[in-house]
Amino acid sequence: MSLLIFGKTGQVAQELARRAPQARFLNRDEADLSNPGACAAALRASGATIVINAAAYTAVDKAETDEAAAHRINAEAPGAMARAAAETGAAFIQISTDYVFDGSGTAPFSPDAPTAPIGAYGRSKLAGEKAVRAAGGVHAILRTSWVFSAHGANFVKTMLRLSESRDRLSIVADQVGGPTPAAAIAAACLAIGDHLVREPQKSGTYHFSGAPDVSWADFARAIFVRAGRQVDVADITTADYPTPARRPANSRLDCSLTEAAFGLSRPDWRAGLDDVLTELGVTR
Repeated sequence: MSLLIFGKTGQVAQELARRAPQARFLNRDEADLSNPGACAAALRASGATIVINAAAYTAVDKAETDEAAAHRINAEAPGAMARAAAETGAAFIQISTDYVFDGSGTAPFSPDAPTAPIGAYGRSKLAGEKAVRAAGGVHAILRTSWVFSAHGANFVKTMLRLSESRDRLSIVADQVGGPTPAAAIAAACLAIGDHLVREPQKSGTYHFSGAPDVSWADFARAIFVRAGRQVDVADITTADYPTPARRPANSRLDCSLTEAAFGLSRPDWRAGLDDVLTELGVTR
């Protein structure tokens, strides 16, 4: 069984490298997602039995004025990969996002809930999902949310950086979701890939996010407490912090199908946060 992973420097890709060092990782020089045909050719030539797409256009705000590029990378490239995987018989795993939903209500979104993205990034990721399904091969679309790790840019690292010079921060409190350790996503992708090889009938769309659900403000408070930082957090609304792209107010995901199909329960983000703080050398 051989494993091919698109992406090398992203949060999930770096965690995959720790767990599957034997895998072949393709960076932008080897497979540029802005060139879907090249990605498909690389997959066909790899002979891989499991393929994970851990690369994406993730600049949510920039996508509002650069939607064509986001669509090419997040929709056209995964579609080309999935078609190549279907041709070669490889199981294909596509990482997606809570942004495919409109964020209405307070109930967790199930995998079969109606999609209605409210921004360009979400539209591009939803188009990618549709292209993967249309390819007709063995696949899993894994939607996740609020990814964090010791790598790259993410909310945890931003809060730690700001805490070095600030003793009070205003953080959005009316957006709620499940922070998800990239390490847990990587482990889930590998487990799902193994399942799909043995049980291709489990192809479909799944959710995987950290527990418990929390607001950004309360997530920030937890970061500061667990990091031993004395920072006061003031709750503000989304309207108080306007951004080019709208964010879903409700990013809660119903992950029960993932647990039933693969035995993967929601990871406790607090434990994942402690691991990240340790890796970053944060003293508490």
